[in-house]
Amino acid sequence: MLKKVLRSLFTIIGLVIGYFVGVLLLKTEYVKSKGYFSGFNINTILFLILITLLFGFILFLISPWINNLISKVVEYTERSMQKLTSIEILFGALGAIIALVISSLLASVLNTTLIGKMIYAVINIVAAVFGADIAIKRREDVMSFFGGFRKATSGRDKKNKFNNKATPKVLDTSVIIDGRIFDICQTGFIEGTLIIPTFVLEELRHIADSSDSLKRNRGRRGLDILNKIQKELNIEVQISEKDFPEIAEVDSKLLKLAQFLDGKVITNDYNLNKVAEFQGVDVLNINELANAIKPVVLPGEEMTIQVIKDGKESGQGIAYLDDGTMIVVEGGRKYIGEVIDVVVTSVLQTAAGRMIFAKEKNAFERQS
Repeated sequence: MLKKVLRSLFTIIGLVIGYFVGVLLLKTEYVKSKGYFSGFNINTILFLILITLLFGFILFLISPWINNLISKVVEYTERSMQKLTSIEILFGALGAIIALVISSLLASVLNTTLIGKMIYAVINIVAAVFGADIAIKRREDVMSFFGGFRKATSGRDKKNKFNNKATPKVLDTSVIIDGRIFDICQTGFIEGTLIIPTFVLEELRHIADSSDSLKRNRGRRGLDILNKIQKELNIEVQISEKDFPEIAEVDSKLLKLAQFLDGKVITNDYNLNKVAEFQGVDVLNINELANAIKPVVLPGEEMTIQVIKDGKESGQGIAYLDDGTMIVVEGGRKYIGEVIDVVVTSVLQTAAGRMIFAKEKNAFERQS
């Protein structure tokens, strides 16, 4: 709808421009010398209509490109504004105003001829951009110059300031429900603003209202985790109203939002991780982090474990370390429920995690 309105508007602008161009052409000496358009006759009317329609048609044809250009400029401006703090925006506006006043005074002599007015406008635009940029970069010096405005910040303020400069992190629904994100944030390893999209909140609400008790508990757990992060942790949390109505899937919206904010997605969804990698979006995967910090186990090491169930293959027993790592014990089925000493034979690293293969110590020694 908006594109149609803009296209109609540009067409009308083209018609108006065409009319005035036609009037200016009729006043030129070359056209007057031809004698075809003397006075307000039928030739003059047809000429004005032709020029008006011509410019209207040209603007009608190029309006889609103009619309795309405007959309890109607006999107770039919005994305840039998202990265600025409120104090930076304030200083940028003040710097632009001051630069405009100075440039207007100095370049006012140019504002007489048509070419001079065009140069005057360009100078003002360039001055405003440079003024805003300088004011943002030198805001600390400006504040200290006027004195009394620069206050010693507390540790919390410093931390928040540092976080604002870091890359924003967009939270996925799965990682919120998982709950480990709270503990990771509590340790201080996550820097930057946590972005909670409204469409993720909406999905959590739907899960929390589900008739399935398991889904309902998961949804409520996710909402509780968000409340704990917001109330108990020293980290900035923002609710993003940005939505992409043309995209149906929440995961696709997440990646689009991360690209828009130039941020990263925090998730534990393996498939989302792969799609993000394909689209060039940075991802922080909680499961990869958990696997990375698990203790390294080498073949030949001994450990004491409790076999708790049988494995998929005949005679295998299954045990687990405290961090959840699965240990497959060859010939361990007969030791189910017992605590035994085993020797690690090999370690397999998969996308789902780390898997350790081992043999009962006495059996390993006999085989050796």
